[in-house]
Amino acid sequence: MGTMSNENLGSLDVRPSNFLSERIAEDVRTKKYGDAVIQTRFPPEPNGYLHIGHAKAICLNFGLADEVGGKTNLRFDDTNPEKEEQEYVDSIQQDIRWLGFDWERLCFASDYFGQLYVWAIKLIKDGKAYVDDLTADEIRQYRGTLTEPGRDSPYRNRSVEENLDLFERMKKGEFPDGSRVLRAKIEMASPNLNMRDPVMYRILHASHHRTGDEWCIYPMYDYAHGQSDSIENVTHSMCSLEFADHQPLYKWFIENLGIFPSQQIEFDRLSITYTLLSKRKLLQLVQEKRVSGWDDPRMPTLSGLRRRGFTPGAIRAFVTAAGVSRTNGMVDIEMLEHFQRDDLNKRAQRGMAVLRPLKVVIDNYPEGDGEFVEVANNPEDPTAGTREVPFSREIYIEQDDFREVPPPKYYRLSPGKEVRLRNAYFITAQNVVKDGAGNVVEVHCTYDPASRGGNSPDGRKVKSTIHWVSTKHAVSADVRLYEKLFTKPDPNDCVEGGSFLDNINPESLELIGDAKLEPSLAKAKAGEPYQFERVGYFCLDPDSIDERLVFNRTLSLKDSWAKIEKKAGS
Repeated sequence: MGTMSNENLGSLDVRPSNFLSERIAEDVRTKKYGDAVIQTRFPPEPNGYLHIGHAKAICLNFGLADEVGGKTNLRFDDTNPEKEEQEYVDSIQQDIRWLGFDWERLCFASDYFGQLYVWAIKLIKDGKAYVDDLTADEIRQYRGTLTEPGRDSPYRNRSVEENLDLFERMKKGEFPDGSRVLRAKIEMASPNLNMRDPVMYRILHASHHRTGDEWCIYPMYDYAHGQSDSIENVTHSMCSLEFADHQPLYKWFIENLGIFPSQQIEFDRLSITYTLLSKRKLLQLVQEKRVSGWDDPRMPTLSGLRRRGFTPGAIRAFVTAAGVSRTNGMVDIEMLEHFQRDDLNKRAQRGMAVLRPLKVVIDNYPEGDGEFVEVANNPEDPTAGTREVPFSREIYIEQDDFREVPPPKYYRLSPGKEVRLRNAYFITAQNVVKDGAGNVVEVHCTYDPASRGGNSPDGRKVKSTIHWVSTKHAVSADVRLYEKLFTKPDPNDCVEGGSFLDNINPESLELIGDAKLEPSLAKAKAGEPYQFERVGYFCLDPDSIDERLVFNRTLSLKDSWAKIEKKAGS
């Protein structure tokens, strides 16, 4: 099915141009695979939720195939039953579709267990695989090092008949876990450690999420992956750079089995500052309840980013801009945030929300129901229309927008100073009401009736415009303000004996319990972005109920990356 249409993908969607696309284009031009359709695949292991690092592989596999009219399969490499769950299978499919893609075929490596077993028998009969009784520790000792060749296992020269018998008995479950493995017979003196008789099968009496208890031997990734590619006629098997040393083994299995010649091509992984992209460590955060779950808005998972309010178009644009190379590097998280702000600025409906309310009474404004002021839903989009926002004698403003004793260059509201209420009137602070502790709890002001709409008829200027919410019409809400989950650009940068957990930001989440919102936001819908004017971008959280809204801050309005780009280009 390929990718969705460009219209559905959004204005930020662009097709990557890189060495991978050039390689595929060249293979098409030279007819390396004849008239066969270019076939790629995205092969996650269902042992966790997808994160933004996977988004790069998704965009490449689906996007590059789509460029040349090819097809992409979603294949779950489910060869490790102890760590895999149906929950992860379901979440991965949801995330891929949310990102804007769909697959030609849904496949599982477990679909091929029977064929993989048959091919293992072939390698045994050809004298290219043997059953080894060495323990895992002994296999590591025999393998050698980068500077020393490995040693042959004492079981390496078993007869074909004995190997066939033992492997069949392994399959029947006669031996305990870890007692025997099947290994490829290649070259123990190879300079590439992956070619030193790699393990193909291990014994594991564990129930599989799809095959149940049918199997008690399971293929290793290096054996299953290339053959699964070949079964699906994958022409371009793109994977990250850590698999570059595995490519000779990938080719060895395909060549010695004489099957469809899929080819493996490596590219750099996506690494982002202040971001952890290890499924094992992300699982640890979840299991230890350092976060609320895989979809915690501080997590780099696609489900977490979605819950926080990030959009598919922004993620695709970021992945494209980050580029593809053969050298691993680090991308600044502010670059991702820049693309997200750019997308939200174009699409997010505006609304006014006061997170830390301070009551303001406009003494000379008429008492009663007040009036409505007309406000643009999105100044960046003329087609977004307008809405009417209620205004009354009593309003809320942000506590930070008033200072009884203003510091130097403070242009917002203070005694005797005039400011503009956004889309409403000019007001001037006159006096305050304090509580028993001396805190200002109410500000009394006067307004200029001739300044309706925020414009002065006599042309006088004010230096500050602040937002507000009518007290009589305000909707209460809980607001969650999110910051980076880690305090260091590299979360793994810790003192000797320390852990990445030591770098968790204790201020990554701030809860605000009684924010005041304009009434239109009571109709906010999950998945739709909103800009709280002068505050930031927000979205409705799934925890919301009619009686109590909950909003997550996606990002603040400040865009540091735009300044970095401007400086770099000057």
